[in-house]
Amino acid sequence: MFKKVLIANRGEIALRIIRACKELGIETVAIYSEIDRESLHVHMADHAVCIGPAISSKSYLNIKNIISTAIVSGAEAIHPGYGFLSENPKFAKICKMHNIKLIGPKEEHINKMGNKSEARKAMINAKVPVVPGSEEGTTDGFKAFEIAKDIGFPVIIKASSGGGGRGMRIVYDEDQFISKFNMAKSESSKAFGDDLMYIEKFIEEPRHIEFQILADEHGNIIHLGERDCSLQRRNQKVLEEAPCNVISEELRNKMGEMAIKAAEAVNYESAGTVEFLLDKHNKFYFIEMNTRIQVEHPVTEYITGLDLIKEQIKIAWGEKLNISQEDVKINGHSIECRINAEDIKNNFRPSPGTIENVFLPGGNGVRVDSHIYSGYKIPPTYDSMIGKLIVWDKDRKKAINRMKRALDEIIITGIYTNVDFHKEILNNNKFIENCINTSFIEKEIMEEE
Repeated sequence: MFKKVLIANRGEIALRIIRACKELGIETVAIYSEIDRESLHVHMADHAVCIGPAISSKSYLNIKNIISTAIVSGAEAIHPGYGFLSENPKFAKICKMHNIKLIGPKEEHINKMGNKSEARKAMINAKVPVVPGSEEGTTDGFKAFEIAKDIGFPVIIKASSGGGGRGMRIVYDEDQFISKFNMAKSESSKAFGDDLMYIEKFIEEPRHIEFQILADEHGNIIHLGERDCSLQRRNQKVLEEAPCNVISEELRNKMGEMAIKAAEAVNYESAGTVEFLLDKHNKFYFIEMNTRIQVEHPVTEYITGLDLIKEQIKIAWGEKLNISQEDVKINGHSIECRINAEDIKNNFRPSPGTIENVFLPGGNGVRVDSHIYSGYKIPPTYDSMIGKLIVWDKDRKKAINRMKRALDEIIITGIYTNVDFHKEILNNNKFIENCINTSFIEKEIMEEE
């Protein structure tokens, strides 16, 4: 097994990776920006190195500094977490050039599946159902407009590289297209260093269903069931569940087979997520593959009993998967709430600042992944997510009640958070009845306010 791993990320995911490494007996190297000097992952790692100023382009996206730190520290591998460089093929290539193992997929996998246009071509060839859309990415707004007219409105503009809702806009009529295309393009360039955009048909009010897969270098690929990620605000996931209770076992098997076929199409290795839209007629369409660990991976860990970060590391080391598809059993129901530092009464404006006091919930079936503590200063530079609250219970109704209890226990003072927003969702009758889709928050929660 690796002796030393560098974590090329920050916040809760860096801490999550450090924990997995320590349990595997692996020494850890944290990197941090100047503004993150007091972040918890810096204190929890065996070694920590400052790699630049607060701005991401000069720190967490600074490939030269990260590779240099890995070499000097003696790290044999790098875990990129999610975001930042996790789906950057150039980074994967440079790691290989320096004989550093990237704990994730190979450059060609990221190029093929991390790029929405390339992924679409691969899925069409593999006979995986896809949403109607452009065959090629483009940076030309007028060319994109012609593509959109051919597809038919409404359409969705997506960053060809990246994810997490950034570089994404829904357009319902022609007059809005060029301005929204330019906004999405600019946002994508800043977030991912890539302004290539992709246009596809917008399927209204679907569920967003994703399948977690694991694939080793020996040709073994399995799926670990699905997550329902339909609850989104401005294309950013807010709350996730596993499994999706409206999916029959027959449909789960069919979608799972397509997820595996998607991975097989590119000889994929590592953990990955194949994302589908599921319409009200139970027709599903491939939309993209995330070639990294997902923010919401803990709900899958709860219902399968697997540690996905450890599985990633073992796959990167060259081990065979020690479970088959027949071994995967879905047990109970899990829900994750993303806890953000934001003022929900002021248009969800980010709320950086000093946390005065913190009490995080516990008890049976409750997990908190977070890097915050009393006195911690949340920087204004990065994403507003400060933690994830995850619960498990025997069924969805019990899991909802457990999440309500856990949310009631949270105390975070000194900043604003979205805890009350989650309570509003969990108390909504349509959510309780599982009558949800990707427009649920916009139509059922936001309109009430």
